Amino acid sequence: MTAVVYEQREVRRARYAVAAVFAVHGAVTGSFATRVPWIQEHASVSAGQLGLALAFPALGASLAMPLAGRISHRFGARAALRGLLALWTLSLVLPALSPNLPALCLALFVYGASAGMSDVAMNALGVEVENRLGRSIMSGLHGMWSAGALIGSAAGTLAAHLGADARLHHVLAAAVLTVLGQVACSWVLDLQPAEDEEPPPRFALPPKSALLIGAIGFCAVFAEGASLDWSAVYLRQQLETSAGLAAACTTGFTLTMAVARIVGDRVVDRFGSVRTVRAGGVLAVLGGLLVVLAGHPAVAMGGFALMGLGIAVVVPLCFAAAGRSGPNPSQAIAGVATITYTSGLVAPSAIGGLAQATSLVVSFGLVTVLACGLAAFAGVLRAGDRDRPRISGPAAAVPGPRP
Repeated sequence: MTAVVYEQREVRRARYAVAAVFAVHGAVTGSFATRVPWIQEHASVSAGQLGLALAFPALGASLAMPLAGRISHRFGARAALRGLLALWTLSLVLPALSPNLPALCLALFVYGASAGMSDVAMNALGVEVENRLGRSIMSGLHGMWSAGALIGSAAGTLAAHLGADARLHHVLAAAVLTVLGQVACSWVLDLQPAEDEEPPPRFALPPKSALLIGAIGFCAVFAEGASLDWSAVYLRQQLETSAGLAAACTTGFTLTMAVARIVGDRVVDRFGSVRTVRAGGVLAVLGGLLVVLAGHPAVAMGGFALMGLGIAVVVPLCFAAAGRSGPNPSQAIAGVATITYTSGLVAPSAIGGLAQATSLVVSFGLVTVLACGLAAFAGVLRAGDRDRPRISGPAAAVPGPRP
C-alpha cells in the first residue's frame, strides 16, 4: 500500500511538472510573436519576405517532429525532454539576431524544428501521465500552454511598449524560461524503453490511424488559425467596427479557448472524447453561422466565442487519441502534430486568398463547413476513451503497460 501511495504522489507531481513544461513552451511562442515587427525592421525585410520567413517554423517542425521518438528512445523521456526543451527556449534568441532574410529563414527553421520536437516529447509524456491517473488531463495541459502564451505575450507587449531591444528582451526571456523548464523537467516521468524494444524509425510515414485523427485536428486548427488572424479584420472591414473593438474580439476568442481548455477535462471525463468533440463541433458550427449571418458586431463576437468554445479541446484530445492508437505513441503524435502544424500554416493564407477572390463572409463559410467535420467524424477519437482506465484513488496511480 505504501508503494502505491508513493507512486500516486509521483504521478501527481509529474502532472504538475508537465503542466509547467507546457506553460514554458507557450511562453516562448508568446514572447516571439509580440516582437515580430521589431525583428522585421531589424532584418530589413518586406511584408512579403516576412511572410516567406514565417513559413520556415512550420517547415522545420514538420521535418524534425518524426525525430522526437527516436531521441526519446535513445536518451529516455526525461533527458530527451530536458534537452529538447532547452533547445527550444534558447532558440528564442536566434530570430532577433538575424541581420537579413537568409539568416532569418535559417533561424526560424531551427526555432520551428526545436518547437516541434519538444512539442511531441511533452505531449507523449502528457498522454502517459493521463493513462496512469486514469482521467483526462490533456485539455488542461494545453490550457496551460495557452496561459503561458498569454504571459509571454504580455511581457513582450510591455517590452515593446518600453521600446526595449528585442535582442536583450529575448536573451533575458530565454534565460529565465530555460531555467524554469529545466527545473520542471526534473519532476516529469523518467520513462525508459524496454531492453528488447526496437527503436522507432528515424523517418516514417504516420500510421493510418494518426492520419484520420489528424484530419479532425486539421479542421479544428484551421478554424482556430482563421479566427485568430482574421476575426479582427472581419469586424473591422465587414462590420465597420472600431479598431479597439476588433482587437477585443481576438482577445476574447483567445481567452475563451484558454478557459475552455483548462476546464475541459471535467467535461471529457464525464461525457468522453467522442461526445465532447461532437458537441464542440455543433457549437463551432453555430458560432460560424452567427459570424457569417451577423449584422451587428455583438453577434459576430458571440459567434467567434462559440467557435472558440467548440474547438478548444479538440487538439488535446487528438494528441491523447494518437498516443493510444498504436504501438509507437511518439510516431503517431508526430503525425498528428505535423498535420495540425500544416493546417495552422495553410489557414491564414487560404482565408485571405478566398476573401480576395470572393469575400470574408465566404471565407468563414468555409470555416463553418470544416467545423461540421468535427461533429461528423468525431468517432475516430474513440481510442482515447476505449483505453483509458476509468478508476480513481490510489490504484489509479499504479503504472500499467506503456502505450
